[in-house]
Amino acid sequence: MDAVKSPVTSERPGPSANGWAVLVAGLLVEAAGIGLIAWGALSVNVPLIVAGAVAVVLAGVALIGLVLVEPNEARVLQLLGSSYTGTLREPGLRWMNPLNTRRKVSTRIRNHETGKAKVNDADGNPIEISAVIVWQVEDTARAVFDVDDFEEFVEVQAEAAVRHIAGAYPYDGAPEVMSLRQNADEITTKLTAEVQDRVQSAGIRVIETRINQLAYAPEIAQAMLRRQQAGAVIAAREQIVQGAVSMVGTALERLEAEHTIELDEERKAAMVSNLLVVLCGDQSAQPVLNTGSLYQ
Repeated sequence: MDAVKSPVTSERPGPSANGWAVLVAGLLVEAAGIGLIAWGALSVNVPLIVAGAVAVVLAGVALIGLVLVEPNEARVLQLLGSSYTGTLREPGLRWMNPLNTRRKVSTRIRNHETGKAKVNDADGNPIEISAVIVWQVEDTARAVFDVDDFEEFVEVQAEAAVRHIAGAYPYDGAPEVMSLRQNADEITTKLTAEVQDRVQSAGIRVIETRINQLAYAPEIAQAMLRRQQAGAVIAAREQIVQGAVSMVGTALERLEAEHTIELDEERKAAMVSNLLVVLCGDQSAQPVLNTGSLYQ
């Protein structure tokens, strides 16, 4: 899959200064301006009143540039709401150009659970699948300016990636074939890479993905369950037969080696048949007692 092409916008530090110093200076200038206005009013001195009013206005404009940045939070700055001027990430009280508009963007780690999607796997069987995507905003400028709504963008692209991965592999298969059920770690690694490739253009970093629901669709679930059960029974039977054959062979070898009893080929065949019935049967064999000779 080709990655979504990204514009050239990228995050850069925004110009700012220590907000506490500006806050103290602004309050002092405000107080001084108010004092000049009061003094000028008492002394009927118009220049003092004008100077005080100018000081109050300038201090008020400067204080507008104060912004509080919380931990794991960023402020994207735009000059007069048009051009991008930078991003504030340093937590604390900061001062910026009062003409800049600011947009809060959380850089905390987030979880997104895709809806339960019904798709056909590589074998054409309908399955239901959903996944959890753990992601974080890495480039705030691209997240704000390169896509319309980065949260919705992540949701749509994550669901598309889950559908694509689910359709590329069978739900279950032979050991040598990668499947959704048997190769969970490999599948989630591929899912993480695909989601990251899709959301890279929005400045998003995918931390982890996990498939949290995977099952056959209800209309074929019972049939597939019976097929899995039949496969398990066959595998168990094969192991039982292998063990029984080994036990019978060992028994015959020990009888011959120790000369416990002499058996011709026909009696050996009968003995093998009886032992296999006992060892491979689903239920306990009912013995038939022979009170005559060995051959009757």
